[in-house]
Amino acid sequence: IKVAILYGGRSVEHGVSINSARNIVEYLDKNKFEPLLIGISTAGVWHKNSTVNKDIEAGERINLQLNPQKAGFISQQGIVYRADVVFPVLHGTDGEDGSIQGLLQAMSMPMVGTGVLGSAMSMNKFVAKKILQEAGLPVAKFLCYYFEDREQINVKNISSKLGLPFMIKSASLGSSVGVSKVNDKADLKKAVDEAFKYDDCLLAEEYIKGREIECAILGNNPPQASFPGEIIINSKYEFYTFDAKYVDGEAVKIDVPAKLDKEIIETIRQYSLKAYQALKCEDFSRVDLFLADDGRVFVNEINTIPGFTNSSMFPMMWKERGLSFTDLITKLIELSLERTKRSARIQKDFQSALKF
Repeated sequence: IKVAILYGGRSVEHGVSINSARNIVEYLDKNKFEPLLIGISTAGVWHKNSTVNKDIEAGERINLQLNPQKAGFISQQGIVYRADVVFPVLHGTDGEDGSIQGLLQAMSMPMVGTGVLGSAMSMNKFVAKKILQEAGLPVAKFLCYYFEDREQINVKNISSKLGLPFMIKSASLGSSVGVSKVNDKADLKKAVDEAFKYDDCLLAEEYIKGREIECAILGNNPPQASFPGEIIINSKYEFYTFDAKYVDGEAVKIDVPAKLDKEIIETIRQYSLKAYQALKCEDFSRVDLFLADDGRVFVNEINTIPGFTNSSMFPMMWKERGLSFTDLITKLIELSLERTKRSARIQKDFQSALKF
């Protein structure tokens, strides 16, 4: 089975994507799957590569063949590369937000992971929180501001509704990029400038004092939840920043499974499954939650393409359940192919008396 692995992309998480894809290729079962490596540069240009590394543009430049009957990738020399399934390992903008998913869907290319609707809803923190609230799930209190509203953003208004400190977040980014903790007026200006650097929409969110919890979801009918894991952050960090996640090897301690009471574990798993289904996720996702000091559980966000780096929780949580990295990747590809086969029953043509 030929698997096209997409990585890189036009995103602030470009480097994280490369690290994730490198691991997936390393652990891919080569007896079952043949990888086709397609790197997307920071300019958005696609290249076929022989290995996964940061020098994406050194590879052969290719284009997506715009023919759903003969979907594939074509080089400038006219060589066509076909794949049985595409595995997007693209984090953030233009990769996790439904745009790549829509492109692949339009070309009838089987794809691992959540489709257009679920990806778009999950990526936008404002939309996701609204959907989660509608599903009856607890989320931190929040306010939404657009770039045009920036003059209305001030500490007094926000703190009167959310308290101090509070968080400022770009609405559609991941890996803690564009995220800041605000304690006073000086913090707010810097945080707002940083958030709007990457997005036209930001969220001000209640700061939840407590523990960082994650839960991995796998499957479709029905999906299954792992046991939760906990990220214990070094006290020198005020929250789980990008550097704490990916740069500083001493920043966090990871507990898989998390040391929690049985009742809390079950609450986290049920909230995670409900969030996954409410946001129309498919195949796999990672749900991030907070366990407040007073014992309340809040759903923070959902990641439809969680990291597969050496420090990523998603594969760790399934390894704890007895599923190796290699078997996990195999399972994800199989889930995608099964879902594609089921969806073939849906007709896209309607016969009528309409003349055109």
